[in-house]
Amino acid sequence: MTNIKGIGASSGIALAKAYKLEMPDLTVTRDTIENPDETIASYNEHVAAVKIEIQKIKEAAIKNLSEEEAAVFDAHMQILEDPELASQVEAKIRDEKLNAAAALEDVASTFITIFSSMDDEYFKERAADVKDVSTRLKAHILGKSLPNPALINEEVVIIANDLTPSDTAQLNKNLVRGFVTNIGGRTSHSAILARSMEIPAVVATNTITQTANNDDFIVMDGTSGEVFINPDDNIIKEYQEKKKAFDDYKAELKTLVDAKSVSADGHEVLLVANIGSPADLEAVKENGADGVGLFRTEFLYMESDELPSEEAQFEVYKEVLENVNGPVVVRTLDIGGDKKLPALPLPEEMNPFLGVRAIRLCLQKPDIFRVQLRALLRASVYGELHIMFPMIATLQEFRDAKAILMDEKAKLEAEGFKPADNIEVGIMIEIPAAAILADQFAKEVDFFSIGTNDLIQYTFAADRMSSTINYLYQPFSPSILRLVRNTIKAAHDNGKWTGMCGEMAGEAKAAPLLLGLGLDEFSMSATSILAQRKRIRSLSYADCQKLADQCTDNAATMEEVIEKVVSATGIDE
Repeated sequence: MTNIKGIGASSGIALAKAYKLEMPDLTVTRDTIENPDETIASYNEHVAAVKIEIQKIKEAAIKNLSEEEAAVFDAHMQILEDPELASQVEAKIRDEKLNAAAALEDVASTFITIFSSMDDEYFKERAADVKDVSTRLKAHILGKSLPNPALINEEVVIIANDLTPSDTAQLNKNLVRGFVTNIGGRTSHSAILARSMEIPAVVATNTITQTANNDDFIVMDGTSGEVFINPDDNIIKEYQEKKKAFDDYKAELKTLVDAKSVSADGHEVLLVANIGSPADLEAVKENGADGVGLFRTEFLYMESDELPSEEAQFEVYKEVLENVNGPVVVRTLDIGGDKKLPALPLPEEMNPFLGVRAIRLCLQKPDIFRVQLRALLRASVYGELHIMFPMIATLQEFRDAKAILMDEKAKLEAEGFKPADNIEVGIMIEIPAAAILADQFAKEVDFFSIGTNDLIQYTFAADRMSSTINYLYQPFSPSILRLVRNTIKAAHDNGKWTGMCGEMAGEAKAAPLLLGLGLDEFSMSATSILAQRKRIRSLSYADCQKLADQCTDNAATMEEVIEKVVSATGIDE
């Protein structure tokens, strides 16, 4: 028996024999070519062939996924048709006399690096899409065949170095009991698809493809990240029992879809979803979300070579508002020096994470900002719209942003269109300066939404994407809890509400702390909602208030906070 550990990326237990998906050798030789025009023409023929291939994959994927979930392949098609990608590949072929495969590899590598370095999880996922598409295209150019998971015809656990979105979408969840990979993370697109398909997944094991062979018996735990290869009967029996318990737990969660998010002693909160596009709405409904707490609008700008028109934005916002039964918090454009847009060239910055981002960019380029605000105001009559400005550091920034919003509202009214009267305008609390001055902000905003991902990295002056200092990503640090409490208290003292749209909102151990601190709205991945609802319904609000005070006032380290939470509630996941 061999036992290895990875990161649990999609919860559940799987027991089945191993099926290895092995990639062909796609090593590229950097040959000099004689005829660039001929090479470019051949490259375009391969692109056309891969388009047909992706369309077939999508048609097959719809058997296992919803139309919305299969929309990832529409994004893949857009990558193939991206004129920026095509022009850069052609330029390398023409200017550097590179063969097509090498030119594609160079350009795709640049795109992947750009997307991977972005702070927003939605854009980081685009890196996986570019890698998937470019790998498929490169294989086509090299005349190699990629593995085909759709051919699996028995119960298996997939073993692979990585799974692309294409691979994952082709998995038959009635036969594929789980997958284990060498690399990857919880936010990779394949992990997200695995959670939506409810296929257990363990990633980042480093060595699974070297350790496991075809037909080995695999036992894996997608929550803990434990993987056993050819375990003894005791381990098999133990995990068969765990699997039954987990399946019973999942069945119980389904009964909570229409339940209220209320503590055991009657304190009600809202559990809402983070979304990146209208394609995510099905998951919002299926998981009983009380609304949308973060609608990232950047996809509108990333998926086109031109800035989106007012009409295009209006149609998207209208679709979301019409299809959500509850509040919808729309975050205005949150891009900057670290997020490259073909339609919006930005100067290079020494430190883009501290540079012209989000509201700073919008205030510097008000023409772009006004188009978005006008589209939002027009859509406001179709639902319960809340508009949220990101990256606010000073009160003046909020006043300037709101003034532009009010100006556009007045213009629309002069044209004879009346926006909704109940639009709320708030800010993200992700900069410590805003959290500390929350009492003054709360006099002017309608709500706060705490973005813990950035708040943590700015508080600790530590890039959360850096593996060398990842110990400083401390959501349970007393310093973070104090900033959260200060924000919530300031809001409540002024009759306002506070939400949280960072990853912390969906974490198990965070539930009693955030409930006790008085958080009004928890926004998270839709697939996390039912589990968090179950936890909150089991907790006493009064007890959680005492626990939160103890952790915030008396604990000195993150470890002490976690110890207090586990001791008081038994939540240890």
